[in-house]
Amino acid sequence: MPHPSLIEQIGQMIVVRASGHWFDQQIRYPIWEATAAQLEDWLSRLNVGGVILLGGTAVELAVRSQQLQAWAKTPLLLAADIEEGVGHRFPGATWFPPPMTLSAIPDPQFAQNYARQMGKITAQEAVALGLNWLLGPVVDVNNNPENPVINVRAFGQTREQVEALTSAFIAGCQEYPILTTAKHFPGHGDTAMDSHITLPVLPHSAERLAELELPPFQRAIAAGVDAVMTAHLLIPAWDTESPATLSGPILTGQLRHKLGFEGLIVTDALVMAGVAQFAAAEEVCIRAVEAGADILLMPPHPEIALAGILRAVEGGRITPSRIQESWQRIQRAKEKLGLFSPPKAQGAGISLDLSLVATPEATATVEEILRESMQWGGDLPYNVPPIPHGGLNLLLVGDRFKCQDILTEQAPAIVAPRRLGYSPYCVDQELLSTFSCPEDIPLILQVFIRGNPFRGHAGLTPKIEELLKRLLRNQQIKALALYGSPYLLDWFHHHQPSDLPWVFSYGQMPLAQGLACNILLSAKASVGQEIQAFI
Repeated sequence: MPHPSLIEQIGQMIVVRASGHWFDQQIRYPIWEATAAQLEDWLSRLNVGGVILLGGTAVELAVRSQQLQAWAKTPLLLAADIEEGVGHRFPGATWFPPPMTLSAIPDPQFAQNYARQMGKITAQEAVALGLNWLLGPVVDVNNNPENPVINVRAFGQTREQVEALTSAFIAGCQEYPILTTAKHFPGHGDTAMDSHITLPVLPHSAERLAELELPPFQRAIAAGVDAVMTAHLLIPAWDTESPATLSGPILTGQLRHKLGFEGLIVTDALVMAGVAQFAAAEEVCIRAVEAGADILLMPPHPEIALAGILRAVEGGRITPSRIQESWQRIQRAKEKLGLFSPPKAQGAGISLDLSLVATPEATATVEEILRESMQWGGDLPYNVPPIPHGGLNLLLVGDRFKCQDILTEQAPAIVAPRRLGYSPYCVDQELLSTFSCPEDIPLILQVFIRGNPFRGHAGLTPKIEELLKRLLRNQQIKALALYGSPYLLDWFHHHQPSDLPWVFSYGQMPLAQGLACNILLSAKASVGQEIQAFI
């Protein structure tokens, strides 16, 4: 293909966000997700190099990926944050529990085998649906229980767990033509703030960083990871002024030179407050390129970003050779994926295969991981006494507007207690703070709370802690199911009666609910003999 112009090379360095839905009226986040006409213009006229997709079903993703490739002037990198399987973002595909689940499996070799299978299945389904860039694995070590944003997205709480499991995950992905990404460099695990909301500070010494935060990235690089994503963190030991994403000493000095990484350096999303509040949008993009980033992920205004970088080159602030270095890395990544080989070069000719998605083998793997990692205790199962006026199934969620995929009308967490006379009441922490229930009404408490971006906190608020302590002291809570956070499990262990029936699953999806409810609520089966009524 002909050598591109400078502005075309810069365009390849930009990745924009798009909805996985087909129609514009389905766009959920218009501030970040462009219309079809805008996308087509960016991909054809600006020569944008990639798209990150969120939203839509697996089948919609397959059609959408073909559409985007057909619009593109140059074959696209199509990315997604599918850290928990394709089904976590695109319903219908396989949905794994969060990565930390694997470190809870007692046998380390079994855990590594599952990590490899998780990588293989995720890559297989992603490629089958048109994706070619997996924005994972998370290689942060979540050694701070208060971490609101990494939390169970990490593979473990120790360096050794993370190194072993992430390298196995990468090996599984490498069985398919897809790029992998180690994130968030140089390590977002030991923070108590969310970089989506503010700029966290990692105050550790260079020696501590070398001992804990950096080794998982070194292991991932040795395993052949294709890209490294930056973290919006201030790290005074290396740079007292600029976040890692905008720091030459960190991206070029540490990652490129000291660690010897030759692949793609991609920023975390540039719309995140951790970096967006640091400077004007155009300046942020210019400084990221100066620091050593090859790809700018989700700049707020792609056209402004491109024009600003072009002016910086024309004005001598950035050298043309610096742009060409990034363009060449992007070209090599796309060549590795075979994007310049027909029929893929025509975009719409890409062969997609839905038969490779959500296979029985993949579902069986998820179920095995859930079973191997579940915990339970107390006087199980909960033998429901006669309930004259009915009981209440209290479902505490992180965000009641974002739980449609896990708590449908037919979800086991709703169906199983209803069969025993417990009516569902789904509420988040804000509303639960005003909760009032007669003391003679028995409760089944099910908690769906875990660390997630934009929440700002990882656990229970002080008001909810006091409310739950009171309900536990009064023995109004008759059975407890926790989904997602082992840190919440630790809290409940300090406050619940020893005989309270309880079960914990890292997964929140219906399959996890079914397994948990069978252990907690089945009066016909003892622990370890779960009936199949809800799975």
